[in-house]
Amino acid sequence: MSESNTTASQDNRQYEVGDRVEVLCDHNRDETRVRDWLEGVVVQADYKMVAVQFREDVYLTGGWMVPDRVLWCQQNSDVIRFATSRRRRTKKAKT
Repeated sequence: MSESNTTASQDNRQYEVGDRVEVLCDHNRDETRVRDWLEGVVVQADYKMVAVQFREDVYLTGGWMVPDRVLWCQQNSDVIRFATSRRRRTKKAKT
């Protein structure tokens, strides 16, 4: 395979259990509700759907908190992408 074909196939590959991903969703950041990319882990996947679990509370677009912190997305959705390497945020000490 040429290099361009390898890159294209990696971009089109499906998400699998254990993949670190980012999902565009509603969540809390610094005690404020935001709609932004949040990192999670794929916990279930098939040819059509992906379940992503988060460490933080996430919310449905209607404002309801998701009790198990798991959101479902379609494999080919624009609201899910592979996680980029980022430094972890450190929590501010409460004084």
